[in-house]
Formats: sequence, structure tokens, C-alpha cells
Amino acid sequence: MSVSRRTLLTTAAGTAVAATSIAPPAQAAREVPGRAAALRTLQETADYAVAKLRAVAPGVSDFPVGTKFEKWTYSQNGDWVGGFWPGTLWMAWLHSGDERFRTLALASAKKLAPRQDDTGTHDLGFLFYPSWVTAWRLTGDDTWRAGALRAASSLIRRYNAKGRFIRAWGALNDPANAGRVIMDTMMNLDLLAFASSQTGDRKYLDIAVEHARTTQRNFPRPDGSTPHVFDFDPASGAPLGPATVQGYSPASCWSRGQAWGIYGFTTTYRRTGHREFLTTARKLADFALGALTPDNVPVWDYLAPQAPNDIKDASAGAIMACGLLDLSEATGEPRYREAALRLLNALSRTCLTTKSTRAEAVVARCTRNRPSEDGVEISLPYADYYLLEGILRVLRPDDIDRAIDLSTV
Repeated sequence: MSVSRRTLLTTAAGTAVAATSIAPPAQAAREVPGRAAALRTLQETADYAVAKLRAVAPGVSDFPVGTKFEKWTYSQNGDWVGGFWPGTLWMAWLHSGDERFRTLALASAKKLAPRQDDTGTHDLGFLFYPSWVTAWRLTGDDTWRAGALRAASSLIRRYNAKGRFIRAWGALNDPANAGRVIMDTMMNLDLLAFASSQTGDRKYLDIAVEHARTTQRNFPRPDGSTPHVFDFDPASGAPLGPATVQGYSPASCWSRGQAWGIYGFTTTYRRTGHREFLTTARKLADFALGALTPDNVPVWDYLAPQAPNDIKDASAGAIMACGLLDLSEATGEPRYREAALRLLNALSRTCLTTKSTRAEAVVARCTRNRPSEDGVEISLPYADYYLLEGILRVLRPDDIDRAIDLSTV
């Protein structure tokens, strides 16, 4: 069921009042009765996450980036993941109605203010959408909207018009990596769609569409797998070829990158109505679903030599589940929703920190950067965020729409 643009505007304008009460979940009643046990599992997981956050969040002063011996390590400026901590707190507030989470989410998001003008990263969508855009949608305070728009203006400065892509890494005046594009950027494009919808200036969305088309032309292989990186000549814009940083090789398929692509292409379709993006999202999803092991927890790279008997990345499963729920709504195909429910339940059954008394995160068994031996099967802040987002998409779709906009043009 698509949410109209009119509903979006009404929601954004009225959330300061509407957000004062949280209704109980209603979606479960609309599910097939045979799914009752799975839905109970998701409810229990969300309750566990809220309890964990109640215990941990008051002591968090910076931005969690990953765990070491089950305890969060932090970044003061947020690195590229800073938006996920306030985003997770917003998810906890939506599920529980506990005003402490709302207060903590706003305080955490404020600390990202200096990053509005950061032109040295493509990750401004990750930083500002789950934190500042969500804050605006749930409070109506225009300070958050203005900051998100400023971040979008910083992001489009990284656009290479000749190659029609947004540069991933490096300062604007740094020739290193100047032609490097990564799949992750598909998830930063929604900040640009937001900017166009709010300002009426199409330049933001036009850049997002051109970047998505460049990614679509160069990343997907015939079987639907993708590399992490594709390089271009920054001067001419000519494509050079695939590469990788976090995958096993340029010919492999890093599972989290594949998940970014599924979710990102589906979102770009929802914001534009261009069916070519929906076709690409389906192609990527079908490959990933075919590569899953029977336990429904992705390995870190679907095409690494030891796959499928390899270490896991639960964060890829959480991100993929959110994208599949979107994809099911966009295509009308229940099989994508069924797959998302399997993923969410698998993560809930086998990847939570419930057996540890010292763990500060919710989700375990995540892998940050396997080739660098950096964070192998640890906890990561985006795994907690997307697991909660996915569960609330199932249990509380109306509340999630208020937070992140599930509308389709």
C-alpha cells in the first residue's frame, strides 16, 4: 500500500502533535495467521532492543562505531555512521513511547551539526537522514529540515558531471579516489530526493537519478551480483572497471554492498517512479536470495571462495530485509515480504546478544571489513538500526512512515 504525497505533507506538518502518543502495533492483525509465531518473535526482539537501549543509552555520549569485546567504541564526530545512533533511539521511541529516547535522540542528532558542511564524504545521507530528517518529521521543528537541506547541498558538490556520478571518498581537491564510485552511495541519494521535494529545486533529484543510472549501467553483472566499487576516469568520466575495498575481489559480491543496492534502488524508484530502478532492485534481490544459506544469515561475501561456509554479516541481513519489504510493496510480490520476514526472524533467533550480560549492542555476528581484518563478527550500529527499522516496518508501518517516509510518487 503506497502512501500518497499528500499524506506525507500532512504528516510532516502535523507530527509535533501526532507524535505525543504511540499507538499499539496494528499490522500483526493483518498478517496471515500462520505467521503468528514469527510476529511474536519480532515483537520480542523489539522489546529486547528497547530494554537494552534503556540500560545503555544514558551512558553514551559520542557515536558508537562498533564493538570491542562487546562494548561500544566511539567516534566524536560520527565518522560515517553517526546518524544511526539517533536513528536507533527514534526507532526505540516509536516502539515504546518512552520520552527518554526522544530526548536522547535529539541530543545526539545535535552533535552532528558541524557535519552539514562536510564536503569530504558521500555519507551525508547516512549521517542526516535517520537523524535530522527523522527529527523534523517527528517534531515539526524546522531547524532539522534546514540542516538536512544544507547537508544535501554539501553532498551534491561531490558530483562529477562528466562521469555522472557522486564521488565516494576523498576531499574535493584530492586527486586520489577522484573517480571511485561505491554501491553504498545508493543509500545516500534519498537525502537528495528529500531536498528536491522540500525546496522544489530539481537539481538534487536530477543528480541522484544520474548517479543511480551510472551505477545501474556499470555495477550489476548478468546474474545480478555486484562489485563493491567501480572506477572511472575523473577527467573524462570514462568507465575503467570494477574494484573492491570491502569485498573479497572485484569479481566477488560483498553482501552488505548488495543489500545497499537492493534498498537504494528500490528507494530511488519510489522517489522517481522510474521503473528501470525497480527492475535493477529485483535483479539484485533475486541474486542475493539465491545466495543465502539455509540459516538466512548472509555470509560477508556471497562469492568469496569459502562461501557459503564463511563468516557472517548480520548487518547485511537487516539492511536487505528493509529493502525487501520496500520491494514487495513496490512490486506487489509477496515473496519478497516473505523473504524479509525470514531474514528478520533468523537474525532474531541467531544473531542477538541475549546470552551476554556485558554486551552493549543488540545485534551480534556483524562483519565490518573482512579484507582488512577490521571488525570480524562484532556488533555494528547500523545493524541495530536496520533490524529495528525492519521489525517496525512489519509491526508499525504507519509509525515508520511518519519517521522515514514510505511514500511512492
